[in-house]
Amino acid sequence: MEEKKEEMIQMEEETKKEQSENKSSDQACSDQCKKKMKNYTSILILLAGLFVGSIFVDVAQFFGQQGISPRVLKNVDVFPFEDKTWVSFNEPVVNVQVLSDNKCEACDPTEPLKWMKRVIPTMLAKKVEIDSPEGKEIVEKYKVKTVPAFVFGENITKTDVYAQAQAIFTKVDSAYVMNTEQVGIKPGKYLETPSVSKENPQIGPEDAKVKVVLFSDFQCPYCKAFHETYRKAISEYKDKVLFAYKYLPLDFHKQAMNAAVAAECAGEQGKFWEMADRLYSSQTDWQNTEGTTKFKSYAVALGLNAAKFNQCVDENKPKDKIAADQEEAQNFGISGTPAFFVNDQFFGGVVSYEELKKTIDGELAK
Repeated sequence: MEEKKEEMIQMEEETKKEQSENKSSDQACSDQCKKKMKNYTSILILLAGLFVGSIFVDVAQFFGQQGISPRVLKNVDVFPFEDKTWVSFNEPVVNVQVLSDNKCEACDPTEPLKWMKRVIPTMLAKKVEIDSPEGKEIVEKYKVKTVPAFVFGENITKTDVYAQAQAIFTKVDSAYVMNTEQVGIKPGKYLETPSVSKENPQIGPEDAKVKVVLFSDFQCPYCKAFHETYRKAISEYKDKVLFAYKYLPLDFHKQAMNAAVAAECAGEQGKFWEMADRLYSSQTDWQNTEGTTKFKSYAVALGLNAAKFNQCVDENKPKDKIAADQEEAQNFGISGTPAFFVNDQFFGGVVSYEELKKTIDGELAK
């Protein structure tokens, strides 16, 4: 009996122990569950606050630390953020490579970029030095002749500027090169100068260290004013400097093309410069005439073979030569006269003899 009693007591104690352990386990589970529930509740409250009360930040961006919410930006045009005011635009980001030269003060693109930013507010500019590998690649790929130069990405075609002024851009592959001359950006530096061949009227040594290349219009009054300066420079420097003439008759001068044809036809008989002198000095006599009669009379006065000269003029033989000069001027962004180069230095308009002489002397001294 005693053994059974002890056995029952032992079983009772084990049962109480088991019950106690189960109670502790249940208590631990209950505490853990309560803790989890509190965490879930906190998360739900946070999410609800974010979804309901957020103005600028979406949940995914909140956790990703990405900033402003596209969902909200669709409904606002202006908003403040981090002490700045942000304005929305309907146009895409427009990338532009700006070719410049730190050694050339006149090549600084800062001012052009300022006004470009006003008309293309989404523009993102990247400056590239012409001496860098990237700069050299841009010069070669896009046939850049002047600095600064602006090469736009194809997103420029999605802007209002392109829709309104497509003509100022030249497409090269998938890029768009701005014609700086057309928008009034003066070249700070020319990377290339006009070619001079035996077909161009010229005076001076072919291998001269300094070359002066003039684009001119016989009916242009400013060209007439500059012609005297040009001829004076020829007289003084013809043994040291090569002077070349290129034709650029402007469309709004009704007799400019006929005058250019007359000068070139006179050149076939070795009298270009004599005809040029006559055309400029008599500009007021022929500029309001029509046809070529006046020019033919000048040929006779200069002692040219009249029959040969008249045939040249009547058949317009120099048209291709004149057109080539016009195209070259266009390629260099030249649209007005007189315009001339002293080596790689460009001058647009009339300059004094003193300024021309100083420039020539400076190039000869290099």
